[in-house]
This record gives sequence, C-alpha cells and structure tokens, in this order.
Amino acid sequence: MMLPFLFIGGPEIFIVLLFVVVFFGADKLPEIARGLGKGMRQVKDATNDIKREINDSAKNHGLDTDIASDINKEVNEVKENIEDLTGPIKRNM
Repeated sequence: MMLPFLFIGGPEIFIVLLFVVVFFGADKLPEIARGLGKGMRQVKDATNDIKREINDSAKNHGLDTDIASDINKEVNEVKENIEDLTGPIKRNM
C-alpha cells in the first residue's frame, strides 16, 4: 500500500506541474527545480546541524542519547516474555 505524499495523488501532481509550465514556461523549470533543491538541501543541513548540536550538548552533560533504543530493547524483551507465557495457553485452546 502506497501512502500519498502530502495527500496529493498522481493526477493532482500532474495538474500542478501543468500550471507551473503554463505560468513560468518550460525554460524556467530547471531554474525552479534547482532553487527548490538548494532550499531542501539547506533545510536538511540545518536540521542535521541542530541534531548534532543537541547530541553533542547531551554528551557533554552526561545525558544518555540512546534512550529510544533502550526503550525498544525493553519493549522487545517484555513482548518475548509475554509470548513465552502465553504460547502454551494458546496451543491448548
């Protein structure tokens, strides 16, 4: 199952691209795409910088930054324990 990107399907994207070509012309499309690419790269770089700063600050202050992986490990252990306990019960029913 494929999820729509921002609730926009194929036909809607085609119509938007058609309007872009009509309003800006085909010769401006590479410029527009380049500008969008640069903008997306800047946003991605900024978010990576923020993540790096947060992780560095947390490590400098002795905070555990791998809390999500620790929680996932604990949840998986609990799931395994429950499956071990309920396994014989399920088989007998």
